Amino acid sequence: MTLTKRTALFGIVVWLGGFAAAQAPPLAIPDQAVPPLSAGTEFRMLLQARGGIPPYTWSVASGDLPDGIILTREGCLCGRPTKSGAFTMVLKVEDSGHPAHSITKDFLLALSTSLLLEWQEGPAVHDDRIEGSVKISNGSKETFDLTVIIVAVAENGRATALGYQHFPLKPDTKNLPIPFGSTLPNGAYVIHADAIAEIPERKNILRQRLQAPGPLRVEVGP
Repeated sequence: MTLTKRTALFGIVVWLGGFAAAQAPPLAIPDQAVPPLSAGTEFRMLLQARGGIPPYTWSVASGDLPDGIILTREGCLCGRPTKSGAFTMVLKVEDSGHPAHSITKDFLLALSTSLLLEWQEGPAVHDDRIEGSVKISNGSKETFDLTVIIVAVAENGRATALGYQHFPLKPDTKNLPIPFGSTLPNGAYVIHADAIAEIPERKNILRQRLQAPGPLRVEVGP
């Protein structure tokens, strides 16, 4: 009996007695350079796999993705991260073989902070007013065209502005306070604070958002 070998598109085809058996190369996750991540900036990275039997399915085996980032089944890490820090996770890829093969790999995502929005004095009810303050920081070397909006959203979905500011935020600014407050009718309100920083030179936009832990109730009168 004569044994010959021929190379196939996804592996080695071994011809034996007129019957062909396909053997896929081992499933692998090649090393990839992770693009820079910055809190508030849109991020997108398509993970790569090779070998095995495509298509592949990706998932998080252990650890946590940064808030604002998701991993799709197709292997896209994408979203707008909300906080800085270092995040370690184990990602898993599975092929379409029968049975399926899978492998895992450790990933580290390190997020820097260009735009940071935090509560300075959390929103609170004072008689018929909701008041508080946020603080804003620019950790970059660029000037931001900054807009900060704080709104109270009522139970019926109606939004009332508690504060609005639009100004250039200079580089290396830290913890700039922005107070807010307004009189409101009786009712329960959820407080949102949004910061939008435009960088015209790079046509880039950074975003940060805060939400109060729970609704605040204004109760005035009998």
